[in-house]
Amino acid sequence: MTSKAIKQGEFYELDAKDDLKSSPAYSDDLAPTKIKERTWSIFNIAALWVGMAICVPSYTLGGVLTAYFGLSVTEALVTILVANIILLVPLTLNAYPGTKFGIPFPVVLRSSFGIVGSNIPCLIRGLVACGWFGIQTMFGGLAIHLLFSAFSDSWASLGGVGEVIGFFIFWALQMYVVIRGAESIKWLETLAAPLLLVVSLGLMFWASGKVSFVEVLATPATRPEGASFWGYFFGGLTAMIGFWATLSLNIPDFSRYAKSQKDQVIGQILGLPLTMFFFAALGVVLTAASTTLVGETISDPISLIGKIDSPFWVSIAMVLIIIATISTNTAANIVSPTNDFQNIAPKLINHTRGVLMTGAVGIVLMGWELLKKIGWIVSDVSVESMYTNWLLGYSSLLGPIAGIMIVDYFLIKKQNLDLIALYSSKGDYPAFNPAGLIAFAVPVAVTIASFGVDSLSWFYDYGWFTGAFTGALIYFLVASKQSAANKQPIVSSSAA
Repeated sequence: MTSKAIKQGEFYELDAKDDLKSSPAYSDDLAPTKIKERTWSIFNIAALWVGMAICVPSYTLGGVLTAYFGLSVTEALVTILVANIILLVPLTLNAYPGTKFGIPFPVVLRSSFGIVGSNIPCLIRGLVACGWFGIQTMFGGLAIHLLFSAFSDSWASLGGVGEVIGFFIFWALQMYVVIRGAESIKWLETLAAPLLLVVSLGLMFWASGKVSFVEVLATPATRPEGASFWGYFFGGLTAMIGFWATLSLNIPDFSRYAKSQKDQVIGQILGLPLTMFFFAALGVVLTAASTTLVGETISDPISLIGKIDSPFWVSIAMVLIIIATISTNTAANIVSPTNDFQNIAPKLINHTRGVLMTGAVGIVLMGWELLKKIGWIVSDVSVESMYTNWLLGYSSLLGPIAGIMIVDYFLIKKQNLDLIALYSSKGDYPAFNPAGLIAFAVPVAVTIASFGVDSLSWFYDYGWFTGAFTGALIYFLVASKQSAANKQPIVSSSAA
């Protein structure tokens, strides 16, 4: 018997037989979800975003925009809101193939980059996620250290060593959640979302008595007097888009479980922009209130709460921060690289091995910080400065991939993918698709050139926008030419 793609309503389901299961590009973990597995509702999708958006880095974004991009507090919050509204475009569009065909991000990329070529953007996306995984695990480890320190002076005396032990405890908790699979993540996000919203509202109410919201919002810009607002705004906007540019690519990893396109679209609209805006606003307010509370300005909520002289409230707060960070990290920074690593060798790397590889790379990338905490090396580089400085950098790499994916699915393939060929090394999809590789290489090359050419500096400064539009345009032109040369569509429809 041969494999076939079966259409049921708006969905396609793959009935894989031995002819496809023997393909080196196929594995059960990367195979399309069955229709019975597509159970995520609007609420589940929205909860996913609430769980991911409420995290320590989101809390600090307002401060990043005011300190590094010269914006006022009000300008910074508006920038965050606008950035996340813009992000809804690639997020919802790139989620479409995942929902319709039940396929994860690496398999979607096989259409535009080729069966083997898909590993190039996959590994770029995966390594960025591993870096964020390490950073978030560092925050989670600090929360665990402060939780134990609230009840034990002996533990508190461990200092940096206690934080490192907390890092590995937190690391193990996350590995356990993700290894258990998508339903475990769905359960965690659904549980965490309402709890985190209630706690955030409570913190905002608590801070209202310590600081004037009007005065905070009236905090002036730090850019040079007379400098144009727009240059700083678009620079900050690009950085804020870079914050979730990762998920705008691998959203099919989650939308493949959605009940319908309507569920994924509405769920993302409800879950992302307002949550990011609110939690960033909370960060600005609590940072302003920190001077009144503890006598110094502290932009990190974990360190701020750790200074409260009440073991009970510190322990409650740290447990909630641990839940918030696990809900963010498991979904945002482990699922994608797990699938990306599996795509390298589907027959050799299964789900569990992909998760452990992600965890191992995360440890390596945070090695310098772990060694610094136990006193083996000395470094002035902080985790906060690291993730602040790379927001622009990696958005320049991810923008072209987003543009290529959208053009490929909606304009070139016209929402038709050949499910069987996507998993076959002998199908209609080549090992390497020149159109995707060229469309990615050109904007990356221009970005690199912009470092040494002042007249091209704008290309890097607005990297996500310039990369996305350049990559999309070049892909459309080259792929259209390929299609015309072949005198047929690049792939056939998956209808069966």
